[in-house]
Amino acid sequence: MPIPNTITRTLDLAHPQEKVWAALTTLDGITGWFGSDADGEMTPGHDVRMRWEQYDDGKRTLAIKVVDPMSVFAFSWGISGAPEGDPRQTYVEFALEPTASGTRLTVTESGFAQLPDEWLEPSYQGNVQGWRSELDELVAYLDAA
Repeated sequence: MPIPNTITRTLDLAHPQEKVWAALTTLDGITGWFGSDADGEMTPGHDVRMRWEQYDDGKRTLAIKVVDPMSVFAFSWGISGAPEGDPRQTYVEFALEPTASGTRLTVTESGFAQLPDEWLEPSYQGNVQGWRSELDELVAYLDAA
């Protein structure tokens, strides 16, 4: 079975858009669930450098692409498992919609089809697992806040 180009997860959250938005688009918010620490500017055209203690102090740079308040937050980042300096990136988009009980969050990561076969499946499957775990952490963060 061919590996898809895109990972999509949709969550119905019992929290207002403002709270979900702050968790995604502020340095304090994003380090509350996604990474151990971050620095940079959450504005289009800027980078945010993140570190994950739980992944052997792994570091990634988020190139911020879209900040459409209460609606869409998006960034590009390097591909997990790619050799150092590889220019290919995937595009991650968080789209928020109000619902009767809170917020629907749809997370889409695309761009896997550009990868060579030898690291396509491990990178894709790793990110499928990664988003499952990170979005569980987002829910726990929102529920605790």
